[in-house]
Amino acid sequence: MFQYQAKTLYCENKPLADIAQSVGTPLYVYSKSELLRRARAYRAYPGALVCYAVKANGNPILLRLLGEEGLGADVTSGGELFLALQAAIPAKRIIYSGVGKRRDEIEMALAASIRALHVESMMELDVIAAVAQDMGRVAHVGVRVNPDIPAQTHPYDSTGRLDHKFGVPRESAVTLLHRAAEHPFLNPVGLAAHIGSQITSLAPYRRLVAFLVELANDMAAAGIDLEYVDVGGGLGIDYGQNGTPPIEEWIETVSQPVENAGYELVVEPGRSIVGPAGVLLTEVLYNKEQGAKYFVIVDAGMNDLIRPAMYDANHPLWPVRQRFNTDAPIVPLNVVGPICETGDFLARERLLPQPQVGDLLALMQAGAYGFAMSSNYNGRLRLPEVLVDGDQCELIRHRQNLEHLLDGVPISGE
Repeated sequence: MFQYQAKTLYCENKPLADIAQSVGTPLYVYSKSELLRRARAYRAYPGALVCYAVKANGNPILLRLLGEEGLGADVTSGGELFLALQAAIPAKRIIYSGVGKRRDEIEMALAASIRALHVESMMELDVIAAVAQDMGRVAHVGVRVNPDIPAQTHPYDSTGRLDHKFGVPRESAVTLLHRAAEHPFLNPVGLAAHIGSQITSLAPYRRLVAFLVELANDMAAAGIDLEYVDVGGGLGIDYGQNGTPPIEEWIETVSQPVENAGYELVVEPGRSIVGPAGVLLTEVLYNKEQGAKYFVIVDAGMNDLIRPAMYDANHPLWPVRQRFNTDAPIVPLNVVGPICETGDFLARERLLPQPQVGDLLALMQAGAYGFAMSSNYNGRLRLPEVLVDGDQCELIRHRQNLEHLLDGVPISGE
């Protein structure tokens, strides 16, 4: 994966400095072996349908690799469904989640014959039923239930409490499943829940699985036999602050109760597959002392990696070349970008040797919600992405050029 050799940071067998020199900075770099290793850890449980959460990182090359490993896709929009299908992920392995599906997106999903649409309200179920009837197709649906289970994570990452917009309460889920079972163009096939992201404890998942299995059994007793239980995703990764359970331990925790009850297991991991497989490389432009603070100004900004500004996320920061001079002063560094916002920071108060202009820094654990959440804010160009396989690297997304800032804009006289 990422390790130092002769005080130079490598991705697999390729020096990151060589990639930066060839492609330019800033850029995202991914390790193919780490991506596949983590995907295979989920696939080690043969009875599970592993639907990778496309929102974490939707690069079609990465999606194709995961599809070839037998993973499916958890999508939340027509665009993500398009990407999954373009990556040749079979429709029967695609789950469509999300609270705000448009009619055209529902039509797209039904036309593709995906595994299921996960319903999050009575009004949505009625729209799906109407679309299915108009198309003459039976819509396979699951119901996303909100279990009101707290998770110790950032408030914006928590999704399983009753005051959140996601899913429906237990009693409403029962009503939706009965309504679906009675409709000639609906087929209820599963129960789903997702309690949040970046969760580093197994206890909430034990409660969640028990909740879902009990509800599925109650539905079976009422004459509605469901095919699967979807426990969502959300397993955290170690950003350097807390230890996280191994993937194998998580999948064991959620799989056994579901298997014992006789249901298929569906899981929706994202961050825990692609997060540790990627880094953001950036170059130091300037150093600046201001008041009591020492700023390191780099060429990547919050438009490239918004997690520190949005979630106060703490990505490990590694120098691409370690200094041989051990007398370099250690000071609290504030690594900031070129964006016109005080919130434009990538790291704050990190005790590291002062870098020099031209040095390269690596923001680790950046494969998830890095490029996926990036933007053209401040007229910045979206970054290239590189995939490393051994000592070889492949450009899997080109850097935008200035003309891309005009995409979709009707220019007078042209």
